[in-house]
Amino acid sequence: MLKNFYDADHEAYRDSVRQFLRRVVAPNYEQWENGKLVDRTAWKDAGANGMLGLAIAGEHGGGDVEDYRFRMVFAEEAAAEGYTSFAAGLSVHDDVVAPYLIDLATDEQKARWLPGMAAGTTIGAIAMTEPGTGSDLQGIQTSAVSDDAGGWVINGQKTFITNGIHADLVIVVVRTDKNPSAGSRAFTLMVVERDAPGFSRGRKLNKVGLAAQDTAELSFEDVHVASSNVLGEVGMGMIYLMQRLPRERVSIAVSALTSCEAALRWTLDYAHERTAFGKRIGDFQATRFALAEMETEVEVTRAYIEKAVLSLNDGALTAVEASKAKWWASELQQRVTTRCLQVFGGYGYMREYPIARAYQDARVQTIYGGTTEIMKELIGRDQASRYRT
Repeated sequence: MLKNFYDADHEAYRDSVRQFLRRVVAPNYEQWENGKLVDRTAWKDAGANGMLGLAIAGEHGGGDVEDYRFRMVFAEEAAAEGYTSFAAGLSVHDDVVAPYLIDLATDEQKARWLPGMAAGTTIGAIAMTEPGTGSDLQGIQTSAVSDDAGGWVINGQKTFITNGIHADLVIVVVRTDKNPSAGSRAFTLMVVERDAPGFSRGRKLNKVGLAAQDTAELSFEDVHVASSNVLGEVGMGMIYLMQRLPRERVSIAVSALTSCEAALRWTLDYAHERTAFGKRIGDFQATRFALAEMETEVEVTRAYIEKAVLSLNDGALTAVEASKAKWWASELQQRVTTRCLQVFGGYGYMREYPIARAYQDARVQTIYGGTTEIMKELIGRDQASRYRT
């Protein structure tokens, strides 16, 4: 089929990404996976080489390019080499945290935070999930109470926070109104910086996959936040989250798609090199059919994801469309990585083969950013609303 999704600028950027991955990531990735943490110097190298802050304004050191296709190029190249853990941390920083600051921060806040975000010297995280809330953001209990100095005091805990260990800047979702009638207006976004007294990091969580991506528990004990660190308006936090979830969910869908494509390519190569019973395993009908099915599903999925990315670029992507992309692509990732590992047989169970890591790394994709069940619920509610009289 005709391919016109990327242009020459995207392909030039692809060359830069490949060089960066070969030079910075390849020599260190095994060490990061074993140590369960990407070295901070890699973040600085990412910033210096134009891998971060693409949408940040040039005056703040960014690329000044609001085209998500460049981020998709990065995702494709990182997945192709099996560097999912590294890409996941950068994705939260660049696809989730940075847009909040770009859209909601004051000029003073942008000047304070965005240059470091673009340079990779300030690592960003967002703290929504709590031990007792999961996907139920309305159940957030971390509170912020106004103090006599005109600021706020935060108390509470967050968990499963990507970039939590390294984070220099954390956007924290807090409850600022305990009145049950406040509804979605009960929440506010506040930025807590690394050295704030009372802010601490718990253990580095030991996950099933994404070993090198740092994930942590965060604790806030009487953390003072000045009014100058409130992001946007007080009481608008939940609304801001809902407005920006489509981008986060598309980023997960893109990660899922690119991981599927990489797994399928590795498996096709293996199936047509490996022999059993006197012929290539790719020539057995069962394997051939499985590969044909996966290739078809992946290519059809890419068509929808590309459309979603273009809609995101135009500011037209809806929450429901993003939910469809997220649940479908992440569930497809589970099927593809499982079936591909099966083709590899016993070798697929060995972590030195990238398919083994891809299988482990895939599992969380149907959980974070909203579970598959939540995505279906959102889509179902939208359907029901169209038939109400």
